[in-house]
Amino acid sequence: MELFTPDIGLMFWMLIPFGVVFFVLARFAWPAILKGVDKRASFIEESLQSAKEANERLAGIKEESERFLAQVKEEQLRLLKDAVDMREQMLKEAKQQAAVEADKIIQEARMTIRKEKDDAIREVRTQVAELSIGIAEKVLRRNLDNKEVQMELVNKLIDEAQKN
Repeated sequence: MELFTPDIGLMFWMLIPFGVVFFVLARFAWPAILKGVDKRASFIEESLQSAKEANERLAGIKEESERFLAQVKEEQLRLLKDAVDMREQMLKEAKQQAAVEADKIIQEARMTIRKEKDDAIREVRTQVAELSIGIAEKVLRRNLDNKEVQMELVNKLIDEAQKN
């Protein structure tokens, strides 16, 4: 049973190395260990604080990016609307310009037709006048051979001139 109950001398000799080890540990090791544990605790606390700040910044960045995306979508819709409006305006202007050009071409065609018509009428009148003169000349030659017929024609023309 001696194994289970230690002797007083053994206890004393065991107490001395224990005290020396305790003193050395208390004097040199524990302050270094406590300093390391405190350093580690402050590092962990700073890391947690940095993580919290990073999460807050990330949330802020996420919110800012959502706002930016909303602005970009709004700007995109505005640009599309402006492009559609500009397209409509350009189509409207093109139609108006085409109508003006068509009116101008029609007016020029009418003027050309009128001028050609007047030229044709003038030419027909000239030809009719030449034919009339030719016929009148032939008729007068035949009639002027006779002096009575000449006098009768002169009187008739004078009477017609007085009536008009």
